[in-house]
Amino acid sequence: MFETNMQFIDLRSDTVTKPSEGMRAAMLAAPVGDDVIDIDPTVVALQDRIARLLGKEAAIFMPSGTMTNQIALRVHCSPGDEFLCESGCHIYNYEQGGFAQLSGLVAKTITGQNGLMDVEQLDGSVRPDNEHMVHTRLLCIENTHNRGAGKVYSLSRVQSLCEWAHSAGLRTHMDGARLFNASVATGVSLEAYSEPFDSISVCFSKGLGAPVGSCLVGSRDFISKARRARKLFGGGMRQVGIIAAGALFALEHQMSRLAEDHEHARLLASAIDECKSFQLADKVPDTNIVIFHVDKNRGTAIQLTESLKQDGILSLPFGPQSVRLVTHHDVSRDQIEHACKVLRGLA
Repeated sequence: MFETNMQFIDLRSDTVTKPSEGMRAAMLAAPVGDDVIDIDPTVVALQDRIARLLGKEAAIFMPSGTMTNQIALRVHCSPGDEFLCESGCHIYNYEQGGFAQLSGLVAKTITGQNGLMDVEQLDGSVRPDNEHMVHTRLLCIENTHNRGAGKVYSLSRVQSLCEWAHSAGLRTHMDGARLFNASVATGVSLEAYSEPFDSISVCFSKGLGAPVGSCLVGSRDFISKARRARKLFGGGMRQVGIIAAGALFALEHQMSRLAEDHEHARLLASAIDECKSFQLADKVPDTNIVIFHVDKNRGTAIQLTESLKQDGILSLPFGPQSVRLVTHHDVSRDQIEHACKVLRGLA
């Protein structure tokens, strides 16, 4: 067991990361302005940078990925419209049904394999033009897929899905909260992954380790409409360059090292795979998320997370019998090896 004066190894999420000293210095030195009534030069630099990286015309900075996703839905659709999404996706499960509460939209879910959909599953999912039915307007894809244990859509599958959607008259949105992980894991550029989509949301406060913020990216006309919706949703911020500087620093200094997180996740998965009471959702994780099922004879997910906590490891119950571990840059190789030792000891 860890000594009481030692820090926990926090594997609950990659959102628990703290700003590095270099990031704090960049935030302190950032030039700022009023981003609502005028411009904030650091925000402008971030928006221009991420738009170029994703190969789109424009971007807009917002407080959270939930806001970027919900505003994308609102701009693409009208009240009473329907969008298609995978049944385990973040937009459907973890945003309080904001699409219904805020924009009057309906979701139609398709259950993929480990969170990933195929074109064949979508055939027949667009409603006919009939006065009794909603209009189907949008296809949403999450890459990487959180509840799918960080699974990555291949570029070819993304292209096929978006080609199908556009041929059916639908727009396309990617929840790319962990798109940076997908790009590093596959070697596919951010621009190539983004090209088939009409809009993309990316988050800076997960694997990249910035303290706050996401960007919505798309055409100039789309982003102009998104800016108006951001004001409506309460997302207009003033001297926000202070936090945008953290995101800029993360893009410049903390993206390539995501490969270390992926390797650490594979080490954890290997240790878990040795335990007869545990069953991995994915034996070889694509990225930085490990999800495993706990045999009922071993107890519940909550009981296991409490047991791990006694050994200095923080984890997240992800269902009655499932536990999630997420690696990130604030967890060292030595700490991962200690976590693996603890997990093996639970066999």
